[in-house]
Amino acid sequence: MPQAVVFDLDGVLLDSEQRWNEAKEALVRETGGSWRDDAPAAMMGMSSAEWSAYLRDVLGVPMDGEAINREVVRRMEEGYAHGLPLLPGASEAVRALAARWPLALASSSNREIIDLALRVAGFEDLFRVTISSDEVAHGKPAPDVYLEAARRLPADPARCVAVEDSPAGVSAAIAAGVGAVYGVRTTHPAPELVAAGAGEVYPDLTGVAAALGIGR
Repeated sequence: MPQAVVFDLDGVLLDSEQRWNEAKEALVRETGGSWRDDAPAAMMGMSSAEWSAYLRDVLGVPMDGEAINREVVRRMEEGYAHGLPLLPGASEAVRALAARWPLALASSSNREIIDLALRVAGFEDLFRVTISSDEVAHGKPAPDVYLEAARRLPADPARCVAVEDSPAGVSAAIAAGVGAVYGVRTTHPAPELVAAGAGEVYPDLTGVAAALGIGR
């Protein structure tokens, strides 16, 4: 039996990866930078400091990193105010799993976005621990967010379950020694998640919940 379940946010609970990419692309183009088709893949898993530097140094946004971060976050907050893009089955799975195990969130999103999303979704009281990659030394695929989540729970990483949607996230959980890593193929195809180390891959969180015995 696991000690805890640790979720990613974007692409696992929220259909938000495209929203992040659109906000970043819009800022790049509006400020005279040069957007690249491979930018979303390059930024996958980066902390806000890391992707802000990428927008500045690689894509040519003529602003300092803190200003870039603030502007992208503002656009995301504005979008979430008009509706939170919860993925199918997310609410039911989170509530069912929280009734059985402690939950943690290990996300590359900014603290402001994590708190806003959980508040709007009504998940604030369901997660014992939430970690932003801004609060550790390195973003995914480094293991930092998972190690910190396990430390704060507290739980043995080897007895935790992680739920991820990207190869970078799966790699982060594997590097942290998480005992079981489930993938959801909301943003990346199953073969990419399996190649990164995911043990099982499901269409959404309904499948993950069932694999953990919810609904049986």
